[in-house]
Amino acid sequence: MNLLLARHRVVIICLGLALVTAGLYWPVTHHDFINVDDPRFVTENPQVQAGLTWPGIRWAMHSVYTESWQPLTWFSHMLDCQIHGLKAGGHHFTSLLFHLANTVLLFLWLNQLTQATGRSAFVAALFAWHPLHVESVAWVCERKDVLSAFFWLLALLAYTRYARKPDACAYLLVLGLFALGLMAKPMLITLPCVLLLLDFWPLNRFALNFIPAGENLRHGAGSESGGGNPPANFIGKTSLRKAVPLIGEKIPFFCLALAMSAATIFAQVAGGSLASVGGLPIRLRVANALASYLSYLTKTFWPTGLAYFYPYSLDLPLATVLGAGLLLAIWTVWFVLRVRSQPVLLVGWLWFLGTLVPTIGLVQFCIQAKADRYTYIPSIGLFMALAWGLQDLFERWPARRKSLPVLAGVALAGCLAASSVQLSYWQNSLTVSRHALEVTDNNYVAYESHGEAIAALGQPESALYFFAEAVRLSPGWPQGQFNLGITLSKIGHTNDAIEHLREGVKLVPDYPEGRSLLGQTLLRYGETDEAIHEFAEVVQLEPHSAEARCRLANALEQRGKFSEAALQYREALRQTGGFPKAKTALDQMLSMHPDLK
Repeated sequence: MNLLLARHRVVIICLGLALVTAGLYWPVTHHDFINVDDPRFVTENPQVQAGLTWPGIRWAMHSVYTESWQPLTWFSHMLDCQIHGLKAGGHHFTSLLFHLANTVLLFLWLNQLTQATGRSAFVAALFAWHPLHVESVAWVCERKDVLSAFFWLLALLAYTRYARKPDACAYLLVLGLFALGLMAKPMLITLPCVLLLLDFWPLNRFALNFIPAGENLRHGAGSESGGGNPPANFIGKTSLRKAVPLIGEKIPFFCLALAMSAATIFAQVAGGSLASVGGLPIRLRVANALASYLSYLTKTFWPTGLAYFYPYSLDLPLATVLGAGLLLAIWTVWFVLRVRSQPVLLVGWLWFLGTLVPTIGLVQFCIQAKADRYTYIPSIGLFMALAWGLQDLFERWPARRKSLPVLAGVALAGCLAASSVQLSYWQNSLTVSRHALEVTDNNYVAYESHGEAIAALGQPESALYFFAEAVRLSPGWPQGQFNLGITLSKIGHTNDAIEHLREGVKLVPDYPEGRSLLGQTLLRYGETDEAIHEFAEVVQLEPHSAEARCRLANALEQRGKFSEAALQYREALRQTGGFPKAKTALDQMLSMHPDLK
């Protein structure tokens, strides 16, 4: 029996990881969409809802709709809509499947790389069950996290094989998987640097002079207590002749990463999401980056107060920023000093620091200060350093060695319990926004989201407070202005409603939906000329939108400009080949004004 278990140990661990992870996350298959970002990605995206079609594929390949180029992510959402429609449970199930696959792949890769089965399983379990990763799995719009990590891990598996037996096909496979990962999420641009770290440890492709020392003879390749090949202790210096070819080998990877970085920056600038240097000074971005690194570390070991949005703080205490910078510097120096005996500590630490760079806020892509989902791949480095570092530490005290599995079990049980609680907050927009308001301060996104959830229940008066708070906290946030204006309009506060809608349009003049909202409100309350102007602007922004032309035509008709209205109705019909709404309106108008035929 023991022999059978030993032979099938890897299979049993894979099954165990998959089953426990599936049990933990199964409630998510009964959760709803969230009203933050899910509408843009799925529930209000006509291209995605049409399913996986050739027009949709062409749109995905050319689209920077969410300020980044991620066609594979769009394909996955389209396929979900084709299979499940807008049933949220099906979309969540797909994300769960990718998370299960990533967990198993992580274990298989680490086990293949180090032959340390126990620690590989521990790292994979931490990855699968850590509360910081709930957001990436439970939020449909974050499909890009689990999908990109899938290709990241496949690339690492392929690279391990290539490093041990180099050939052109294996190299091209790694490069191809990297390209696919970038097409799911640009954050993967740091993979070439991680490959160089793995060349250092544990692949030892830098050809260091590793020498087992004393009691560390047990750290040889293939032993469970060791890190695989090479042994943990070494002396000697990296040969420049070995380092240069390894860096040169990564040049195509760096070129792909550079091209994706340029494309992402272009998309962010075009979409207006990339804040200018004047918008947020570099000193504030550096301060936020240092504080965020410390926050990610803290939440990794004590994951409380997690929220789907963390607003920027423009007055971070100087002591917090300096303390964070000092601690990061001390830990880095300490790991460098320990590199001769425990190279995994430096490798894991640099993995964590480096893979967070694209999202740490030095280049301000988004409005949040940090995000739990950003740790999905970076945390692997920390977990590796923790697993191997603790093993080495306990090896020095043989009397306490037996307590290590108990400590690991307690940590994993705590992760399971905390993730289960965190997952319960993701049932719907109401629960997730309420929790965010409870654990964060001045969270204008959570106020706005909570207001939307309440308004969707048919309670605009109750929602008004939350929209007003969102605008008070962030008057320059267009979505808050639009939602407050719509709600004021519903409860009859016309003048205030139009004022906030105008403010929203002023903030984002190229936002067609905002101008359309303003136009409809103006038309409803008799401001026909201004409504015509807004609808005309929408048509300029979206010349192929039949709906926009119908709204403009309707406003022109109410103003008595029948010939101009007829032109817009006819153009809508021409563009669509028979838009029913335009045909009905045009027929009714022609019956009253036959001279326009």
